[in-house]
Amino acid sequence: MPASSQKRQNKVISIRVLQAIVTVLFLIFYGRLAQMQIFDYDTYGPLSQDNSLLEQEVQPARGLIFDRNGKLLVDNQPIYSITITPANFQRDNIPLLAELTGTTKEDITERLQNAQNYSWRRSSRLFTDVDFTTFSSIQENIWRLPGVNHQIESKRNYPTDIYASHMLGYLREVNDAEYRSSSRYRLGDKAGRIGLENIYEQDLRGDLGAQYLRINAYGQMLGPYDNNQLDQDPVKGSDIHTALDLDLQSLAEKLMEGKIGGLVAMDPRDGAILSMVSSPQFDISRLSGRLDQDYWIEINSDTTNPLFNRAISTRQPPGSTVKPMMGLIAMNMGIIEPEDEITCNGGYQRGRLYHCTDDHGEQNLQQAIKNSCNTFFYRIMDLMMQEQGLDKWHDMATEFGLGRHNHIDLPYETSGILPDSSYYNRVFGERLWGIGDLISVGIGQGSFSASPLQMAVSVSVIANNGSRVRPYIVKRIEHPDGSSSVNQPELNEVSWLQNDDNLKVVQKGMRDMITDGGGRFYANLPDVEVAGKTGTSQNPHGENHGWFIGYAPYDDPEIAIAVLLENAGFGSISAAPVASLIMEQYFSGEIKRQWVFDYVLNFEPRSKRRDLQEDL
Repeated sequence: MPASSQKRQNKVISIRVLQAIVTVLFLIFYGRLAQMQIFDYDTYGPLSQDNSLLEQEVQPARGLIFDRNGKLLVDNQPIYSITITPANFQRDNIPLLAELTGTTKEDITERLQNAQNYSWRRSSRLFTDVDFTTFSSIQENIWRLPGVNHQIESKRNYPTDIYASHMLGYLREVNDAEYRSSSRYRLGDKAGRIGLENIYEQDLRGDLGAQYLRINAYGQMLGPYDNNQLDQDPVKGSDIHTALDLDLQSLAEKLMEGKIGGLVAMDPRDGAILSMVSSPQFDISRLSGRLDQDYWIEINSDTTNPLFNRAISTRQPPGSTVKPMMGLIAMNMGIIEPEDEITCNGGYQRGRLYHCTDDHGEQNLQQAIKNSCNTFFYRIMDLMMQEQGLDKWHDMATEFGLGRHNHIDLPYETSGILPDSSYYNRVFGERLWGIGDLISVGIGQGSFSASPLQMAVSVSVIANNGSRVRPYIVKRIEHPDGSSSVNQPELNEVSWLQNDDNLKVVQKGMRDMITDGGGRFYANLPDVEVAGKTGTSQNPHGENHGWFIGYAPYDDPEIAIAVLLENAGFGSISAAPVASLIMEQYFSGEIKRQWVFDYVLNFEPRSKRRDLQEDL
């Protein structure tokens, strides 16, 4: 065979081999393509979408909070958040991002690392509630920042003139343990820390939605995918309707401004909280959205401790406000009868002299409550300890809501201190305490301590003739599906406190205290019959604390109130005027006694003056 023919034949063979190889490769390629797109679509379809789609979580609108009359207390305000997808972000852009956001490279690096720890391919919040200038700067440079995007979220907004900070609460970013332990939280999410925002977090929060967006090779958004057909709408949080009265709350906050203490006004018939103030307060609007670090440091370092809820968490001696409860316990024990009299010569001698505020002479229970005679209650405390013992007294006193949690729907409620034998054994040692340590407990001093909430519950027991209510703030929760959950009032009848005659004696004494006793100067309203009791608890660390408890109307109570003003001196001229103005607003819808209002706003303690009869 000629050489030229052999060369042509080899060339043809080579071409055919090459064609065969190419054909086989194409068959393999198309076969593999068919396998991935048809036979293994369920496996590879989502992976291919990851290269062109971005799944972005959509935060639900947090539930709204209303007062008892449907007035809006808390709603939501839209904000911009900057997000980052670590897989698409180039670390060389950290200096640029730091410059645009006004932060440091170290801060961006730390935030990027947190986002990367959470998810490499999912977007995470980098900054929340950025101002418009920062947002605009990032948008102008977004082409230089692959992996950086934004989303529209919301922060809490407060459209009224009240704070109600300890009741409403605030939101803070969840920590690592929280978002890793719950599928409901993502990096950068916020949750309620105190108040209703905390207790009703799961109701208010709602459920996440999802939005699918087309992205380019740099991870930048190109628009919605498939006309939003794959999107899942978020489910908004449930709305909360409270028992609070906005007008009453606004007045209460004005009256407590510049003072230290707590106030609780409630409906004694069912426990609904009408108003609650812990003073000083703090501005929750400054904790909404992006945290104001300077303000957070300020309120945490404030020596008056504005973050502490004095209305439900403080423990202060209740002073003479416990005398009505003491009288009811003594009568039930058979220690005294309503008509029994005890002689007051200015004090009670038991090892030493326990002083009274005056030489009252012969006093029965009704008179002793009106005049706040210490001697009378020293004596009955002495007799109760001798005949029935401390533990019996303790068990009966807890029925008034003292020395226990009353289960209000707020966090950090205290149980106070209602001493029993185990308490004294623990504090002083077994057999190292005696009757001398207990006498002053009979007038709300010594080891006895309570909060304004506990005293409001206690006076409600007297107001509603012997039933203890559970205090609550939220009346009902309205869910997104149209259903609602109603907070059913809880009334617990105090079985031993059903003697109407005994209750009437104490109630009359409290009414007399308002008309003829220490409450007559400020607490006696012209159009509504008020019953109440003042108190001044001794404070070894400074000025005495002023107390007032009361209810109205006397014959058919609708409101019960307890006010504590720390370091304010006599309760009749400090706490009583505040309570009387709250009652006046509740019944008339306005303040008619402008002189009392001005007096409270400009109040200064007068503990060194004894120009008014007052109890210790």
